Amino acid sequence: MILKIFLKELKDTLRDKRTLIMMVVIPVLVFPIVLNLFVTVSSSFEKDAAMQRVKIGFVGDAQSPVIAGFLEMPAAMGKKDLIPYPNEKALLQDVKNDSLQMGIIVPDNYQEKMDSMEAVTCEVYYDATDLGIKDRAKSYMEYVEKSARDKRYKSMNLDETKFQVILTNYNNTASDKEMIGKLAGGILPYIFIAFGFIGCMYPAIDLFTGEKERGTIETLLTTPVSRLQILIGKMCVVALSGLLAATCALVGLYLSIEVFNLVDNEEILSIVRGILTPSFIIMLFLLLFPLTVFFAGVMIPIAVYAKSFKEAQSIITPLNIVMVLPAMIGLLPGIELNYMTACIPVINVVLATKELIAGTLEPVLLLLSFGIMVTLAMIAVFVSYRHFGKETNIVM
Repeated sequence: MILKIFLKELKDTLRDKRTLIMMVVIPVLVFPIVLNLFVTVSSSFEKDAAMQRVKIGFVGDAQSPVIAGFLEMPAAMGKKDLIPYPNEKALLQDVKNDSLQMGIIVPDNYQEKMDSMEAVTCEVYYDATDLGIKDRAKSYMEYVEKSARDKRYKSMNLDETKFQVILTNYNNTASDKEMIGKLAGGILPYIFIAFGFIGCMYPAIDLFTGEKERGTIETLLTTPVSRLQILIGKMCVVALSGLLAATCALVGLYLSIEVFNLVDNEEILSIVRGILTPSFIIMLFLLLFPLTVFFAGVMIPIAVYAKSFKEAQSIITPLNIVMVLPAMIGLLPGIELNYMTACIPVINVVLATKELIAGTLEPVLLLLSFGIMVTLAMIAVFVSYRHFGKETNIVM
């Protein structure tokens, strides 16, 4: 009987164009659109940054080694215009007005200090709100400092290598797969959870509040079927809708990589293809299934209580933020899956998926996260049943 109710409600749900758009069309298109936008924007920014000419003003001797160091810089470090200024006040004013991207004050006693083998202090000014200019100014001055240091060593007939007491080589023990999993792995479950919630929302409203508005819920309750069977049949459709939306999001990711070729980095492509294995997909849906049942159990009491489709939508839509917002914690660095975070709903799914992508998921923490979500799903089903059993909530 539950299966018959499930198939009947599923057929009605698939006839609703609005629900199909939210469950299938938007999740499939979101990855190609977002990736295409990201690739286009990032390429545009890289092109603009490469072509941008930096205006550098300076106060001091134009023949000083500092200015000479700027003139000797290779073209790969970017295009530069060096502009002399009569005084510091005018230079600072133009830096603040963004007429200059960088200003340098070379002290008057520069040559004197160089001759006496002293350190020379140069003041560098920039506007940190100008994206990337701080790093560019730092790289310029590091080049100038190294050039001046090499010249001083040469004048003193010194070997620079003799002053390098310790040479450090930094080696990353994490694989590329672990790096993507830890740093960017939170994005994937976040999108799945968001679409899982949205996929549950419209069927939940339509199958409960919609039936109340259409006046068909009373007819359904007069049939010789228990309310629990009716509830489970409808809830299975709601949960399946959420899983379908998450699946379509996964299909959209696959299309972005394999069909539309939006990612042209072969190293990243090979890692992503290695992640999207059958075992990963099975484990992912193992985590998402109780989560979507939990979402359904949260929405159904609201849908049962609401008197109209508009009222239910106005209550459940803000709930999306409350439910999905914890998933953003998975985007934060340094937060790992442990015995405490595995007990926090939604967050445990995100962190477990990150560990799953990185290949570092511990079976005990996976079982704990799964057990917590199953327990919450069962509680949600019980709460839904209690609300669905009240005559005041069913009858308009």
